[in-house]
Amino acid sequence: MTLLKAAGDHASRLGVFRARDMVVAGYPREYLRRLVSQEQVRQLGRGLYASAGFDGDQNQSLVEAAKRVPRGVVCLVSALQFHGIGTQSPHQVWLALPRGSNRPRGVSLPLRFAQFSGSAYTFGIEEHTLTGGTVRVYSPAKTVADCFKYRQKYGLDVAVEALREGWRGKKFSMKDLAAAAAVCRVSRIMQPYLEMLT
Repeated sequence: MTLLKAAGDHASRLGVFRARDMVVAGYPREYLRRLVSQEQVRQLGRGLYASAGFDGDQNQSLVEAAKRVPRGVVCLVSALQFHGIGTQSPHQVWLALPRGSNRPRGVSLPLRFAQFSGSAYTFGIEEHTLTGGTVRVYSPAKTVADCFKYRQKYGLDVAVEALREGWRGKKFSMKDLAAAAAVCRVSRIMQPYLEMLT
């Protein structure tokens, strides 16, 4: 097997990947250029590629965002959509970054960023293996708590709908919600709405 063929097979296994993923695996950048010219790989954006056989699905934009911004965690309305909670359909992928992080530049994807600090950033992260790669997403309970925290941006109705629909769909327990609300410091704000559920 030629090294170029091996590089093509590796790209197929990766699905969506960055140029550096191929370099780390031991394949020179020149091989990536050749694979693109042979149409075995297609370029999605600057430094981001997909194997020709990768179809993706409705989560492809999340996979691409995860490759572009490895420290990012899918949050807020993007996480609601991922978990199938409520009716929000964002046109951009919302990612949380640690407070003080620089936002990536030159990213061709439609991304929006929120900065969380300390445990508000680290709490409730789930890893999901999707077609093309692994994506980090906040848990349903953490996502609902975040929506209450960002109610000024989205409106209280979005947070209340997420709470009601998530509870109805058994996406979280009351214990999960209480823990997430405490981390996000929205326990008092959420309390009257939690009482409506029980």
